[in-house]
Amino acid sequence: MSGYLSVFAPCEYEAVIERSRFIARCTHCEGEEQARAFLAGVRAEHPLATHHCYAFVADKLGNVLRFSDDGEPQGTAGIPILDVLRNKKLQETAVCVTRYFGGVKLGAGGLVRAYAGAAAEVLARAQICRYKPCRELFCTVGYEHFDALKKFLQGSGATVKDVAYTDKVTAAVAVEEEGCARFCAALSDHMAGRVSVREGEGYWFPFPAEE
Repeated sequence: MSGYLSVFAPCEYEAVIERSRFIARCTHCEGEEQARAFLAGVRAEHPLATHHCYAFVADKLGNVLRFSDDGEPQGTAGIPILDVLRNKKLQETAVCVTRYFGGVKLGAGGLVRAYAGAAAEVLARAQICRYKPCRELFCTVGYEHFDALKKFLQGSGATVKDVAYTDKVTAAVAVEEEGCARFCAALSDHMAGRVSVREGEGYWFPFPAEE
């Protein structure tokens, strides 16, 4: 699996439509348990709201998905929100649209537009990242070679996560898994062997999504 798109951090959007207040929120969720916890938090924050309609895709492959109309007419809220997630090809993402009813009925078509529109707007404002399988590498050099290491890293495409200064300098970097061997070979060549590289854990790292 080369990667997947997801929101990076929680985001919120609010609109008033025919006197009803719609509050849309989205978040990154790694599994159904995190998605449910997000929804519980929204309900706790808005206990007097009329509806909490939602959809989420809670895994990397798009197999764990749930949605709810939460009392709205069937098919007018949960599925429209889910369709927005699918159209944007987002995984591990949850969206909840909270409604405070304002006294004016919107009709089925109006509800679909309101819920789908709120979901689309909050996701348009959210930071979208492409999560890719990466490997953490710890690159250690003497202080006299740190400038050369920094120059290499700036043009390598790797993401520097941390730099530790002890008797030597160690840069912790995230490198895409598929390019890890090439990165190490190029680094060793650039540094003429004056670098020590230790492999850390593999994990999924969020890179800014290309526009």
